[in-house]
Amino acid sequence: MSQYRDAVRTARSVVVKIGTTALTTKSGLFDAGRLARLVEAIETRMKAGSDVVIVSSGAIAAGIEPLGLNRRPTDLATKQAAASVGQVALVNAWSAAFTRYDRTVGQVLLTAHDISMRVQHTNAQRTLNRLRSLHAVAIVNENDTVATNEIRFGDNDRLSALVAHLVGADALILLSDIDGLYDADPRKSDARFIPEVTGPDDLGGVVAGEGSRLGTGGMRSKLSSALLAADAGVPVLLAASVDAAAALTDASVGTVFAPRPDRMSARRFWVRYAAEASGALTLDPGAVRAVVKQRRSLLAAGITGVSGRFFGGDVVELRDTDGEMVARGVVAYDAGELTTMIGRSTSDLPAEMRRPAVHADDLVAV
Repeated sequence: MSQYRDAVRTARSVVVKIGTTALTTKSGLFDAGRLARLVEAIETRMKAGSDVVIVSSGAIAAGIEPLGLNRRPTDLATKQAAASVGQVALVNAWSAAFTRYDRTVGQVLLTAHDISMRVQHTNAQRTLNRLRSLHAVAIVNENDTVATNEIRFGDNDRLSALVAHLVGADALILLSDIDGLYDADPRKSDARFIPEVTGPDDLGGVVAGEGSRLGTGGMRSKLSSALLAADAGVPVLLAASVDAAAALTDASVGTVFAPRPDRMSARRFWVRYAAEASGALTLDPGAVRAVVKQRRSLLAAGITGVSGRFFGGDVVELRDTDGEMVARGVVAYDAGELTTMIGRSTSDLPAEMRRPAVHADDLVAV
C-alpha cells in the first residue's frame, strides 16, 4: 500500500463527501436504504477511532417525490423549493440511520458566500469543531434554498474540500458513482484508470467531464476539488459509493491524491481558495517577479491599475499586464486611497501610506 493510501487509512479526522448519485435510485428518487448502508460503513470507521464530518448532497433529489415532481427541476425557484423540502427529508434520514448506533447528528447549511467571508468562515469552523467535541455527527450541505449560482457549485465537491481544511481534517474521501479517476470517460472509450496522482505528470492527457442529470458535479468538479484539498495538504481518496466499506477501512479502492508536504495555514488557504475577491490590482513586470518569484510584499510603485470597489482588509486579485491572475492577497488600503498611490515610491508617500499595498504575509501566489 502506498504511503498516501496509508495516510487515508490511518487518518484520525476524516471528511466524507456523499454525492447525489450515491443516495438515489437509477430513476433519480432518494433511497434511504442506500444512505443507511453508507452510515454502516461510516460507523465502522468511527468505531475504529476516527472523527468523521459528512458533506452530503441529495437535498434537491430528496424533495422530488414529496413534491410530486417527475424529474429533477431545472428552474431556480423549483430547485430551491425542492431543496427546502428535501433538506428536511435528508437530515431526518441521516438522523434515523445514526440513531441505530446511538449517535446524534447536527445539520450545518452553508453557501459559498459563508465560506468566503472571514467572519462567517470562522463561525462555521467554530460550530463544526464544537459539534465534534460534543460527539455529534455534523451533516454539512450547501444551503440550496438561498443559493443562486452556488447551486451549480459542483455537487458539494468544492465545499467538501473547503470543509476538510476548515476542520483540519487528515483526509478527504469523495464517494459517488465514479470508482476513480480515468484519463477519459470510462463509459464511452477504452479509458485508462489512474490509481494515484502524485503530481501534474500523472494528469497528462486526462479529459474530465461534466456531471450527471441527477447531480451537478462530475469528474471535472471532483478532480478540481481533489487537487484543491491536496494542495492544501489533505490527502484525498476518490472512490465509488458501492465501495464505501473498503474506502473507509483500508483505502484499497479508487484513486488517491498525494498532499503537498507542508499544510497551508488557515489564513493563506482562505485567501487563496475561499475568499471572494472584491477587486483587482494590475502589476508591472517587476512587481510580478517580486510577488511571485521572491515572495515579497507588493508596494504601490509596482501597481499600474486598480479596479473594483474594495476596502482595506478585503481580498483582491493581483494580475499581470495581460490580465492573468498571478496571486491573491489582503489589501491594506481602500480602492480610492490606492488609486492615488499608483506608481509612487514609498518615500514619496505620506507616512500613513508607506505600508505595503499587500504584505507578503497576506499574499498567496496562484
